[in-house]
Amino acid sequence: MSWNEPGGDKKDPWSGRDDQKSPPDLDEVIRSLQDKLGRIFGGGSGGEPSPVAPLKSLGYLAAGAAVLWGLSGFYTVDEGNRGVESRFGRYTLTTDPGLNWHLPSPIENVEVVNISQQRFLEIGYRSAGNAQATGSIPKEALMLTKDENIVDVRLAVQYQVKDAKEFLFNIYNPAGTLSQVTESVERGVIGHSTMDFVLTEGRTEVVADIKKEIQTIMDAYHSGILITSVNLQDAQPPEQVQGAFEDAIKAREDKQRLINEAEGYSNDVIPKARGAAARQVQEGEGYKSRVISAAEGEVSRFTQLLGQYVKAPEVTRQRLYIDAMEQVLGKSNTVMVDVKGGNNVMYLPLDKMAQQQHVVAPVEPISPTSIATHSKSTTVASDDERSAARGRDDRGR
Repeated sequence: MSWNEPGGDKKDPWSGRDDQKSPPDLDEVIRSLQDKLGRIFGGGSGGEPSPVAPLKSLGYLAAGAAVLWGLSGFYTVDEGNRGVESRFGRYTLTTDPGLNWHLPSPIENVEVVNISQQRFLEIGYRSAGNAQATGSIPKEALMLTKDENIVDVRLAVQYQVKDAKEFLFNIYNPAGTLSQVTESVERGVIGHSTMDFVLTEGRTEVVADIKKEIQTIMDAYHSGILITSVNLQDAQPPEQVQGAFEDAIKAREDKQRLINEAEGYSNDVIPKARGAAARQVQEGEGYKSRVISAAEGEVSRFTQLLGQYVKAPEVTRQRLYIDAMEQVLGKSNTVMVDVKGGNNVMYLPLDKMAQQQHVVAPVEPISPTSIATHSKSTTVASDDERSAARGRDDRGR
């Protein structure tokens, strides 16, 4: 039954007081609390509490609380991180990895900054957790070039914290500031370059200029940020003119291909022509040297022959005749045989005889003996014919 139901006990179940009586006095409540604390912390029991006991108990509580508060100031900084301590919001100290201590909150606070983490910033596109760009953001990607063309540029910036103090205290929003600086620098560099330069051979140079200028500006802001790399994810004309631009690229590639083919043909023909010209020049020089040497040899031979002719004209003349006849008759296949004691010179057609032997039978070498035998038989036959002829003449007379 409830303590306050009708007919029941009207006493309070917690304090044992009658509910119908007046509320307890405040002094009584304080004395009751002092008694309880005295019993807990070793005060007197049963009698009047000592006036020093409450103060002693509060001192113990304060000391325990102070110890716990001091122990809460220990913290650990992992490798690759830095701890930045601030006292009432003002920077005091940067701590290295390991176990450190600071005055606990609310006097000092510690914020741990990862300085080895590679952070990424995307300009002109956003990726859905992977390296592939999911789509272009025209507000950031479309830029005007020097030759008044528009290009769609997508840039990825990779950075890390090089100074934890500057990163936390010098800039309110480091990532947002870096994004705005990157977009501004990118528009400046693209605006000083032509469209063909950005889309073709100038990509590396453009990226290098952007990285250098971003780092210069962030250092001027004392941002504590180090730009590690800048990657040009994509650079292309806007979607509305991509078809025409692809046609222009194909035409440019065809032009370059034809130029390369012409240069290849030129590189093939010109060395051959130069080689032929050099060969003709060398042949001319050789012919010139040969003719000059032959002429000089003839002159020398004639000079020597003239000296011999002056000394012995008749002998020299006979010798010249014999040499000339030897050169002339040496090239002829005709043999003239002068029979001793005869008046006729016999003609021996060796060239026709050789031709007949080639047609009829294999050629056999003609020895001097066979030639002499043939000459004698021919001579005897000729003498008989002449004798018979003279006999016929005598009879006719």
